Amino acid sequence: MKKKEDYKLKYFPWRWGDRRDGWRVRNVDPLAEMIPYFFRKRMDSQIYFEATFPIDEIEAFVKKHKEEIPGLSLMHVIIAATVRVFSQRPKLNRFISRNKLYARKYINVSLIVKKSMTDEGEEDWIKIYFHPTDTLYDVVKKVQQALDEAHTEGKQDTGNIAINILSILPSFLKRFMVSTLVWMDKLGVAPRAFEEGAPFFTSVFLSNIGSIGAESVYHHLYEVGTCSMFMAMGTKSTQHITRRTGEVQTFKTIKMKFTFDERIADGFYFASSIRTAFRISQDPEQLLTPPEQVVLDDGVRRKRKDQP
Repeated sequence: MKKKEDYKLKYFPWRWGDRRDGWRVRNVDPLAEMIPYFFRKRMDSQIYFEATFPIDEIEAFVKKHKEEIPGLSLMHVIIAATVRVFSQRPKLNRFISRNKLYARKYINVSLIVKKSMTDEGEEDWIKIYFHPTDTLYDVVKKVQQALDEAHTEGKQDTGNIAINILSILPSFLKRFMVSTLVWMDKLGVAPRAFEEGAPFFTSVFLSNIGSIGAESVYHHLYEVGTCSMFMAMGTKSTQHITRRTGEVQTFKTIKMKFTFDERIADGFYFASSIRTAFRISQDPEQLLTPPEQVVLDDGVRRKRKDQP
């Protein structure tokens, strides 16, 4: 598997004030600059959106390409559509740290998985890195590889090993170690093992609650780390609508619930991004090829002297 550094976006050179995992966003209006000072926590700044996605087109697409792309599922299409949205809507990949706005240098997705569908089954997290030009083929390959490793009972990654070590320490040492890690995170100097092993340093946290037969929920954002977006996929359901002609139309849907940190962009941007994801999901054939262009985050660009 490729190293994390292989997925680093190299669009902009490092400048003073940047973090190891993000570029400082400097070209912002005064209100956006001040909001993180008034609303210092993600819990104070999270807003919620809900969207219902028809999945008949997606299921037909999955059935059509099942032999061509072994293991292809609805979740792979949702993840691929999410990666594609990040490549076109770069403000979604921002985060706040110590009242400052940053553009993340990676596109990654964190997932919670159970190694077995039982009450006693171990729960684990995985974090997968993507290029903005990745196609559905790339997404399926990377996700499947990460899931295969996670479902191996007894296998532990660096993050779990660190958690196990911390768990055996006395309470006062736990508080000291965790407080130190959180403080280092705020300064942008957290150990690489902590940043790479913890799922909270991610573009989006995705929970496929529908896989256990439950409906989607609104999930809170984490104060630790850099995650500014949480997505929850619900179970499949059937809806009926009556046309003006009296005809009853039946179609399958899933309910998606989103939690955003409103400090990284405004509500219109979030709503437009969800509409973009909706359009992509209804035409998944476009995910088989790379995007025509990757949109860069204008807030990180250094303006020329001749620009207003």
